[in-house]
Amino acid sequence: MSQFFRIHPDNPQHRLIVQAVDIMRRGGVIAYPTDSAYALGCHIGDKHALQRLRQIRRLDDDHHFSLLCRDLSDLGIYAKVSNAAYRLLKAATPGPYTFILQASREVPRRLVNPKRKTIGLRVPENEICSALLAELGEPIMSSTLIMPGDEYPLSDPYEMRELLEHQVDLVIDGGYCGLESTTVIDLEQDVPVVVREGCGDLDLFVA
Repeated sequence: MSQFFRIHPDNPQHRLIVQAVDIMRRGGVIAYPTDSAYALGCHIGDKHALQRLRQIRRLDDDHHFSLLCRDLSDLGIYAKVSNAAYRLLKAATPGPYTFILQASREVPRRLVNPKRKTIGLRVPENEICSALLAELGEPIMSSTLIMPGDEYPLSDPYEMRELLEHQVDLVIDGGYCGLESTTVIDLEQDVPVVVREGCGDLDLFVA
């Protein structure tokens, strides 16, 4: 049965953040709030946790996950970033965007697009996410919490607890997030390409 933490969205309790990170480090899968919608997350290096996450969402092996990063310095470790891309990233982060970039060798191969060698990366503007990432010291492997057959992500932590109490190790109640996914921007080339329009403003990327 999963644990249930109520974490303050503006002033996350350090004790609960430490416990949540310990759960991930021990192979746990968590449901947690971001600056777009609630998401499922686990440790970047844990194959078993990744498989559990796939089973919850019934995702095939071709589905590509995102890495939640603390800041631009993390992005530079896990992706190859050109000068032009860096300027855009600096202007848009933190925020509700997922950026498609060429993956570096630091990214586990199972998380990389096998054909394009890309990875989705984001720097969320959410205090709970920031606290989790700071305590963990590395990215969180993440996927929006949309259940199979649903059109929108789950938004009620109590519903998450009821539906997922035997599938995840922790549900974090961090208040209401929203029902819209991130805006996805492909930054492989110097000219940004909007892959999916979500809750992130497009003004930075559309001339």
